[in-house]
Amino acid sequence: MIRALYTAATGLNAQQLVVDNTSNNLANVNTTGFKRGQADFQDLIYVTEKQPGAEAAQGLQVPTGLQVGSGVRVAGITKVFSQGSTVNTGNQFDVAVDGQGFFQVTLPNGEIRFTRDGSLRLNAVGNLVTADGFLITPQITIPPDAISTSIGADGTISVITAGANGASTILGQLTLVRFPNPAGLSAEGRNLFSETASSGPPIIATPGLNGTGLVRQNFLERSNVDVVTELVGLILAQRAYEFNTRAIRTADNMLENTTAIMR
Repeated sequence: MIRALYTAATGLNAQQLVVDNTSNNLANVNTTGFKRGQADFQDLIYVTEKQPGAEAAQGLQVPTGLQVGSGVRVAGITKVFSQGSTVNTGNQFDVAVDGQGFFQVTLPNGEIRFTRDGSLRLNAVGNLVTADGFLITPQITIPPDAISTSIGADGTISVITAGANGASTILGQLTLVRFPNPAGLSAEGRNLFSETASSGPPIIATPGLNGTGLVRQNFLERSNVDVVTELVGLILAQRAYEFNTRAIRTADNMLENTTAIMR
């Protein structure tokens, strides 16, 4: 009975973490480029009182054993990098990645981060930056006399300036980065990810090559959170939490009855 109390407690902790993760998914349902987290469970160590396949008599083995589990734990929360829906914004500096790949971002301290958020803007000197002002790598500078900017599917950026009589000038090209294991990236907030030993080294490529997706101008990628799925998961987590509290209550009642007998 005491074991049941501790086992049910592990279930309460696990379901609480599931609710926390689901809350974060739902809170970011409108976050550009957000990727939902999925909780992965593992059962805990078993107390083995009789080993399956143990010898019951000479030449005979028991078909089943006697093993009692110790509960559950959340082994990890996996980022699911499935494609989110794309929305046409009409903004010439909004770009979405259609497929795999991340944009490179340079922080003020020189460190490199990666993002799926393509809501790019211009800073005071015409550089393409994120909403937080971090520079896009490779650095692209739009001239102040640019009338319109075009971003091709392969990331090529060209502009038409005031005195060019409609002729376009190529300024540079956006590149994309992919990873052998994107689920191993570390989420840093601000729609940024950082490389880890689990993600593998970044592979830089031209959009559309080496497994990377294409770049879509005037579009943004929304989060891949399915509200209905998250709400169903929230209900299941709530019910599982209630069942574990009921198991604690049942074990407590059994202990109470045992104590009453001993009096």
